[in-house]
Amino acid sequence: MTDSDTTDFAVVVFREESKWETELLPVALSEDLDGLIHALRQMPGIGGTIGLVAVGDDFFVAIRILGAEVLVFLSDVTASLDWPLARQVLEFLDIDLPDEDDDLDQVLPVGDMSIFADLGLDEMELGAISGDLDAYPDEMLLSIGEKLGFAIPLERALDSLV
Repeated sequence: MTDSDTTDFAVVVFREESKWETELLPVALSEDLDGLIHALRQMPGIGGTIGLVAVGDDFFVAIRILGAEVLVFLSDVTASLDWPLARQVLEFLDIDLPDEDDDLDQVLPVGDMSIFADLGLDEMELGAISGDLDAYPDEMLLSIGEKLGFAIPLERALDSLV
């Protein structure tokens, strides 16, 4: 079990009538990849849905549902040593857990680096955002939202958490 607190959140982002919308999802989904994917499949959206999850001050997960396709991105593979959701992402991606004896000082993203490429955020930009050691996961997700055009609705959703 993790120590969920107010910094954990899950949000769904989708386009409806040519504008971005966001909705908060139950915080319990920040610990359950299968539940999160299921919840995202239930949401409307032209061009699929996007799920964004921040866990503590440690990492974020981005999921994009495009029809039957599920794209998943984890901002830091080392989070899998401490957090169930990060471990579940590695299992989903069929990636081995990092060895605790390895040098884990470096932030290493894994998953679909091109998850948002068709929306205007390329792999290099996503890598730079997720590798910013001075930014918290919510700040990284807001940066992604800014690049993709949904920063304002995302910020509104996050403001409602307080």
